[in-house]
Amino acid sequence: MTRHLTAGVDGSPESRWAAAWAADEAALRSLPLRLVYAEDWPASVTMPVTGPEKQQRWSDDMLTEVANDLRKRHPGLEITTRRLSARPPAALSVEAGEADLLVLGSRGLSRITGFLIGSVGLPTISATERPVVLVRAATRADDVPPPARTGPYRDLVVGVDVHQPCDALLAFAFDEAARRDCTLRAVYGWSLPLVVAQDPLLDHGVRREAAAEVDRALADLLMPWRQKFPSVDVVEQALVGSAGEQLIHCATDADLVVVGRHIRKSPLGAHIGPITHAVTHHSPAPVAIVAHD
Repeated sequence: MTRHLTAGVDGSPESRWAAAWAADEAALRSLPLRLVYAEDWPASVTMPVTGPEKQQRWSDDMLTEVANDLRKRHPGLEITTRRLSARPPAALSVEAGEADLLVLGSRGLSRITGFLIGSVGLPTISATERPVVLVRAATRADDVPPPARTGPYRDLVVGVDVHQPCDALLAFAFDEAARRDCTLRAVYGWSLPLVVAQDPLLDHGVRREAAAEVDRALADLLMPWRQKFPSVDVVEQALVGSAGEQLIHCATDADLVVVGRHIRKSPLGAHIGPITHAVTHHSPAPVAIVAHD
């Protein structure tokens, strides 16, 4: 199987930004890019509600237009298109299984409540074990993607848990930071147990010791990865507060945020965890979601 990246497109500004991001990433990785459209995508203002033949012509024209725009962006990039007769979550999850990375557009809660992340993105993410990147468009819906990225890159942020080490998450984050030659910020949000934090007799020495212990645990977690990726500049950030809120705050000056999700064996519902859910909806930066056991 030929390695490649896949981007789901539906003609919306969000999907065009996602396709542009995917093209930049494919060029960075020296891999081909595949653009995929599923015919049963939910109706929107970008899609005419017409008969099957007109719908197919529209989707083919849209795919060709997006591909041509991306070829101008990266003249040497190999780009193919594929139109599928299936519901997007099923079609995209199958495509993701064949790709190194799946890229989707996301409106986020600040604009239209959970459109792609809810009706398409969330089921797709839950149905694949491949990394998925969600990309948000500019503030104005009619904005076009910026010029192709050539570097230097801003920081990459990865959310970690010192109590639940995750090799897949850290491998993806370190590999991506090494490829981009950027700083990697490993963020862990923590707090003292409520019953302890509210104890008026708890002195500052105990709080400092607790913070020092968290710092040591974070350093121990990252040490083997620092050794494996000596070229990556790593900044450890053990921040007091909600992990989701801290990651969203750190995303304001980052180029990519990497978070994990547990692979669910239960068929009941599509869940990605509260922290990842919060970050995907509110992060201004693209979010990479890495599945792990």
